[in-house]
Amino acid sequence: MNFAFGEVHITDMKRKLTINIGKLFGMLVYVLAVGQRRLVLRNLRFCYPEWQDDQIRKFARRVFENFGITFIEVCQSAFMSRDELSSRYRVKGEENLINALKANRGILIVTAHIGNWEVAQHYMNNFEKPFSVVATRMKQAWANRLLNHLRSRFGNTVIDKKGGLQNIMQALRRGEIVALLIDQSRRKQGIEVTFFGREATATPAAALLAMRCKVTVLPGFCVRDPDGRLTAHVRPPLEMIRTGDFRRDLQTNTQMMMNAVEEMVREYPDQWFWTLKPWKVAYPHLYWEWEKRRQKRKIRRKKRKRTAAGKRSSPVTPR
Repeated sequence: MNFAFGEVHITDMKRKLTINIGKLFGMLVYVLAVGQRRLVLRNLRFCYPEWQDDQIRKFARRVFENFGITFIEVCQSAFMSRDELSSRYRVKGEENLINALKANRGILIVTAHIGNWEVAQHYMNNFEKPFSVVATRMKQAWANRLLNHLRSRFGNTVIDKKGGLQNIMQALRRGEIVALLIDQSRRKQGIEVTFFGREATATPAAALLAMRCKVTVLPGFCVRDPDGRLTAHVRPPLEMIRTGDFRRDLQTNTQMMMNAVEEMVREYPDQWFWTLKPWKVAYPHLYWEWEKRRQKRKIRRKKRKRTAAGKRSSPVTPR
């Protein structure tokens, strides 16, 4: 009994230490990453116009603190066993997943950049069904290798988001579980939705997969509780709309999924990744600095393509 109490006490101390180190790291990022800080402040002012400036700044610091805690937790997970990772979180709504598993068909988990979405995936190792996570490739090769190692070291599969649609569909049609982040979209591929009462864009990929593969769609999120422990929330399944009007159904189902994300973000607003830009298409002035840099990159890419094309087409002069 005393041994068990001591073990719990040590675990609590480790958790508090993780939180304190994470907060310090988050505040360091807040001070040094000027562009990211500016972006978070701007998004918060946009979504909470009724807040005073000091309230916005105080809240932004909490956002960065949570980011720091998540970063430290992910680093720690590299040295943890499966049992140690399992002890880090609780599960709420597990019956929704168990019922979905009984249906014996593919399961699509739609999630967002909130809380600790990286550690949450290890919860799926408790079930026999194969589990895949769809991930965007990082620009830094070393970071990409490290994250993919952490994601797959207990048997999970990582599917590259770029060009990975067929692999995702095949996994779902085999009756497997696939998790997809849906709160980040590319300019050209986005579909119009309402998010925080404002016009935004979201990826239609999840709705498209759900409609094509006829799978069970479960919103799932992993957030941090006041005591520092993580709770994986598995929400009831979303019933996809199928009226026969493909475009309308795609928009309606995408909106339904984003509503589930917004509900969670409003419940835990300081744990969402406020550096995302879902409003960039409808409100480009909100991100004018980033838009300016994007246009410059676009011009540079065109110049490189013209230069490369010129080199290929130029005749080789014999010596």
